Amino acid sequence: MEALIFFDGEPVGTRAAQSAWMAAENYADCFIRDFVPSALVFLMEGRFDVVRNFLSVALRIRGLQEEIEGHRGLPRVMPASFRVEHHADGNESLHADFGDRAIGRVAPVDSMMWWVLLLQAYVAKSGDKALAKQPTFQRGMQSILGVLLNDRFEVFPTLLVPDASFMIDRRMGVYGHPLEIQALFFGTLNALTDLMLPDEFTQPMLQQAEKRRLQLTEYVRHFYWLDVGRLNDIHRYETEAFGQDAANPLNIYPESIPDWMTEWLPDESGYLLGNLGPGRMDFRFFAFGNLLAIIFGLADAAQSDAIMNLYEIRWPDLVGQMPVKLMYPAMKGLEWQLLTGSDPKNTPWSYHNGGNWPALLWAFAGAAMRTGRDDMARQALSIAESRLLSDDWPEYYDGRNGRLIGRRANMQQTWSAAALLVTHGLMHEPGWLSFWHGPAGS
Repeated sequence: MEALIFFDGEPVGTRAAQSAWMAAENYADCFIRDFVPSALVFLMEGRFDVVRNFLSVALRIRGLQEEIEGHRGLPRVMPASFRVEHHADGNESLHADFGDRAIGRVAPVDSMMWWVLLLQAYVAKSGDKALAKQPTFQRGMQSILGVLLNDRFEVFPTLLVPDASFMIDRRMGVYGHPLEIQALFFGTLNALTDLMLPDEFTQPMLQQAEKRRLQLTEYVRHFYWLDVGRLNDIHRYETEAFGQDAANPLNIYPESIPDWMTEWLPDESGYLLGNLGPGRMDFRFFAFGNLLAIIFGLADAAQSDAIMNLYEIRWPDLVGQMPVKLMYPAMKGLEWQLLTGSDPKNTPWSYHNGGNWPALLWAFAGAAMRTGRDDMARQALSIAESRLLSDDWPEYYDGRNGRLIGRRANMQQTWSAAALLVTHGLMHEPGWLSFWHGPAGS
């Protein structure tokens, strides 16, 4: 595979894109997040060495982050990406990017969680339990769990993060408790419980992680869930209510329900809200968070079915001519100006602001198959397959229905191609992602 990156003669990851011209220099890096579908392909093909090397390298470089004078950061975890630098004397070195080369200079929160989830996938498919038991890997997981459970100025079980700290890595009004992070948080807590060895030091952490997972599950399934019944409740909310028994504990104002919502949400469907906080309910539909919630088991069975019902009924809006739209609907006008800072890349129906991302195809197929909607997965695959090769594997598509190749999209995007390959693999083995399913009865 031309996308492979080698270090000391061993494959350690894949480049984000292969095109000769790239808008961003770091697209030649291996991104932790972007490598996920590639890693799944390697695991499907029995190329366990590539994933094992990647996991080891990512763990090795977590201590390369520079300190800001006068500021003590959290324990070193995972970078956004890394690259192999070749020197004139023939030696090689690893260079990690902890957000210092990212737009807005925001460190990623999701990298450490994707690393844990890939470790769980590797152990499940390779049978190599010894890797996770190595002291360096155990210490790495302890460090990650310590960061995730770190006490903050929070009363919610959800994980608080800044804007631009996950797949949506630009300002998009998703600061606070975005759904994608909560789904990854849930999956990571499951994985760490599965992978960490209990001892005198880790047992209290694991017990705390289990309590947090249960609280997170109950909170997200109740407060993040939106269907027509819940919409009616919000429409009739009383505000400025005090006390633990208040029906509207987050003080959400009914006037915050957007005009498009009441006619758009079908009776037999529902979804998990994009974000939630004091006085704030983000009604936008974010695909990756909802799909991961189904795959990991954060959404219960009825909610998972309702989410896929929404996809089936609102297919032109949420899938269109290239699976899958990242977020719906797009922000426009004054809202776009205020929430994105007039970001010229996130114009309406482009990039993160309503663009269509082939990289999400594997997650859509995995969620569809977990809910018994194999036909929807096949339909999405047929749409993507007919265009991606002829379009030279774009990073994203533009337009309300994803008809146009992204104006500023890189071509030969590795995770666009890898997502298609993973989906093909899932067609042959629909239950392949079962290692990520939540505990029975969760």
